[in-house]
Amino acid sequence: MTTNAERADILERALRARVEGDRRAVEQLYTEDAKAWTPAFSTASRDELLAEFDRTDDVFGDLSVEVTPLDVGGDFACAEWTVSIPAPAQPGDRVTVHGVTIAEFQGDRICSLRQYWDELAVAEVIGADEPDAGG
Repeated sequence: MTTNAERADILERALRARVEGDRRAVEQLYTEDAKAWTPAFSTASRDELLAEFDRTDDVFGDLSVEVTPLDVGGDFACAEWTVSIPAPAQPGDRVTVHGVTIAEFQGDRICSLRQYWDELAVAEVIGADEPDAGG
C-alpha cells in the first residue's frame, strides 16, 4: 500500500499530466477501469478519460497549473488547484479557474476521480453568454 505522501504526489502528478497533455503519465497513474466525473464529462474507463483529454487538449492553449494537496487518508486524496488560462478576448490577460479534485486509489493508481471547478470562469474564457437574469 502506498503512503499518504505517495498518494498526494500521484494525484498532483495526475493533475499536472492532464494540463501538460502527458498521455503516458495518465496511462501509468490511472487503473484501466478508472471512472471520472467532472462538470464537463464523465467516463467509465481510462481509455474514455484519455479520449476526453484528447478532445479538449487544444481548447485553451497555454495553461499553467498550481496544485495543493489538502487531505490524504486511507484510499482517498484531495487536492485544490488553480489553472491559469489565456483570455482569448483580451490578449495578454489570463483567467484563473479554481477547482478541487478527489481521487480514490487502488494500490498506487487512481481508480476514481471527481472534479469540481468554477464553471462560470470557464464559460467566461470560452465566451459563453451569461444566462438571462430576467428569465
